[in-house]
Parts: sequence; C-alpha cells; structure tokens
Amino acid sequence: MHSMTNARPRLTVNGLHKQFLLHGQGGLEIDVMHDLSLTLQAGECLVLAGRSGIGKSTLLKMLYGDYRIDQGRIRLHFDDGDLDLETLPTYAWHGLRRDVIGYVSQFLRVVPRVAAVDVVMEPLLARGADEADSRQRAETLLARLNLPERLWRLPPGTFSGGEQQRVNIARGFIGEHPLLLLDEPTASLDAANRDVVIALIGEAKARGTAMLGIFHDEDVRERVADRLLPLDGNQGGLSNASQHYRESLS
Repeated sequence: MHSMTNARPRLTVNGLHKQFLLHGQGGLEIDVMHDLSLTLQAGECLVLAGRSGIGKSTLLKMLYGDYRIDQGRIRLHFDDGDLDLETLPTYAWHGLRRDVIGYVSQFLRVVPRVAAVDVVMEPLLARGADEADSRQRAETLLARLNLPERLWRLPPGTFSGGEQQRVNIARGFIGEHPLLLLDEPTASLDAANRDVVIALIGEAKARGTAMLGIFHDEDVRERVADRLLPLDGNQGGLSNASQHYRESLS
C-alpha cells in the first residue's frame, strides 16, 4: 500500500443505500448497499474489496449515474464549491461524464464501423480538442498498450477480448478526468499490458486524478491501492435470503 499526504477530498459518499426490486420474483427487494460512506482524495486510488456480488460494480454505476441511489449523499468537491450527484438532473450527466467522471469497464461498448483510434480520441473531440493532437495522443496510448498498428484503423468489434479491453483503457485514460472509475481494467490482459495499466494509474495519481477501482488480481491491487475499502459486514452487501442472485448483480 502507498501513503498519501496533504491530499484534499475529491469525492465524499455518506449513508448510501441501494435496493433492487425484482418484479419477476414477486416484488422481492434486494438490499445491495446499506449505509456506505467513503472519502476519496485527489491523487488517490481506493480499491473496493469484498466477495463477488457484494455490490462493488453497483457502487461504481451509482457514482457514474447509471443507477439512482435510494438514500444518502454523493458529493464532488471542486475549488469553487461542491456538486451533489444524488440530486443532479438527468440532462446534466452528459457534461459531467465528458469533463469530470471517467469510467473504464472490462467490456468495450462497440460502435459499429468506427475505427479503434477514433473510439479512443472521441472523448477529446467531444470537448472541442484539436483533431490532429487528439489522434496523436490516441495513437501514443494504443502503442503503449501494445495494440498492433494494423488494428488502429479497424473497428474493434472483431478484436479479441484483450484487444478490446486495451482500446477501452486508452479511451478511459485519454480524457484525464478528475475522477476515474475502474471496473476490472486488467481482467483480460497479459503481464506486460497489466504493467502498462499500472503505470497509467501511477501517472494519473501524479496529476491528481482520484480513482475508485475493482481489481481481483492481488498483485495489481497491491501495486495500485493506496487504501482498501471492504464492503463486507454492515457497510454493504446482499441479504442471505437473496444469496442466489449475487452473481447477476456483481
């Protein structure tokens, strides 16, 4: 683990609750998050820990606005004030994701007929960045992640899982968002590319990016985590009665 000094909060979560209502199971309510609180500093990588199905990916999706929370408060802290995410109107999330909150998942949401390099550079173009500069930055990242140059101008829909994941990682890191959510970014990678992702995380920390991540690989987790946040016990998780639904909610 690594230590942090003189850091300032980027994100605080207080008293977070989340339930899923299963209409197909007679209205069964599954309590996936109960009274979860956390503080995330700028330049810190906080890694979520706990058994499969305890709600790690669900938490990331709540912070990204994919899931609405049932109770609690999520606040982003900026130099000029705070922003409450639990009350943020739907239309405001597009700009927030473009400029503030990045997300790297295991799986690429493939856009048909769009070249890999264009997929990677799109977050910069969405902010009005120069096209030539954006393309150069995208190609630099793809080269660092050892994606063969012959694939850069091909749509990634036919790529292998590991190749798609590298496109996804490049797209996630190119935007240099102040807050970056990482959902198993190294799951399909070999050792060499895992090392590249670990280096990218280190560089992001150095420029003040706050990161919240899920890493099942113990070696990767040990190398990137400043702190672990266990979701077991009374912080969160699914009730015993709904144990057989855990895998589908992870």
